[in-house]
Amino acid sequence: MRKFNYEARDKSNNETVSSIVQAESESAAAKLLIEQGLMPLKIKELDEEGSFLAKLTNRITLKDKIVFLRQLSTLIGAGLPLSQSLHTVVEQTDNKKMRQVVEEVIAEVEGGHTLSAAFGRHPDVFDKIVLALVSAGEASGTLDEALKRVATQKEKDAAMMGKIRGAMIYPGIVLFVIVGVMVFMLLTVVPQVAKLYSDMHKELPMLTAVMIATANFMINFWWIVLIALGVGIYFLRQYLRTDAGIKMKDTLKLNVPMFSGMFRKLYMARFTRTGQTLLATGVAMLDMLRISAEGVNNTVIAAGIDRAAEKVKGGKALSVALKPEEYVLPMVPQMIKIGEQSGKIDEMLGKTAQVYEDELDEEIKTISTAIEPVLMIFMAVFAGGMVGAILFPIYSLVGGIH
Repeated sequence: MRKFNYEARDKSNNETVSSIVQAESESAAAKLLIEQGLMPLKIKELDEEGSFLAKLTNRITLKDKIVFLRQLSTLIGAGLPLSQSLHTVVEQTDNKKMRQVVEEVIAEVEGGHTLSAAFGRHPDVFDKIVLALVSAGEASGTLDEALKRVATQKEKDAAMMGKIRGAMIYPGIVLFVIVGVMVFMLLTVVPQVAKLYSDMHKELPMLTAVMIATANFMINFWWIVLIALGVGIYFLRQYLRTDAGIKMKDTLKLNVPMFSGMFRKLYMARFTRTGQTLLATGVAMLDMLRISAEGVNNTVIAAGIDRAAEKVKGGKALSVALKPEEYVLPMVPQMIKIGEQSGKIDEMLGKTAQVYEDELDEEIKTISTAIEPVLMIFMAVFAGGMVGAILFPIYSLVGGIH
């Protein structure tokens, strides 16, 4: 199926509309528009290729998705028909790629498909959580509320990830500077020390000799270093895309010193917030568990939730099913049990999510504070090693002259 941009006049109100239609040919696209009560004015095939730079700069961000969902929720809540709401939103969308996606959604909706089905054709933009909430909203007649909930869910998740990334910036910069200084000294200062020893026919100390050998190798065989680094990064990336690599990475996040508590609270906040949003919109318990497991974005946690879902399917309460799972923090089944007794599981999940989100804020602040002295110690050891390798040989030479 090819895609065509079109402008047409709506026969019912004589207004000009523009969007995208999918058809086998231009004539088939015109026929389809006429069947929908539109008089084609202009039809042009859509160029989907574009340059690499255009694809890079027109990437759909999480902010683009949130803004779209918020605007659509507001317009539908104000009483506008779905098709008109989508047309209004697309006119306010600046991102070209997002605009194209919305235009395709409009074409699907105007072709008789539901909004959830239209979203489902773009899994890279609308994940399963969005599809489940929109589908539940359509079934219950609360589409505007469902869209609002999913936008709020995405905002909270984005806020948490933003704080975690922010906590990683400082140590990342420090490590980059350390590596840069080390390479600079290896390539400039250390060779001068070697030349000094060579001129005086003296034997280099062991530490300095090792650094000289490293510097010479980097200078003479820099291309081997680059190739090895490139190959190593390539194969590491490939491995991390395999099931074993993904599991290793996800397990490491849950057990790495200093950061494991932060990641565990992040995943629990994500699970409980997603679960609360889905249940409040009318999604069934088993569907909620299946979708939440995918939305957590950690295969180890997801496997635990899936095991719990099987137990729930067999008749066990969710609180009982989650309790034995190693990486499910104790508060989660405790709060769910209260929700099961009161009939307000979604409300208890929301309160649990809020607790973990607040604790995550404190955890990030603690890590940001604690990591500074650790980095200072690391820098001191590094600086001491470099000074020892460069200055001590010079001092020994000076002492030898006297």
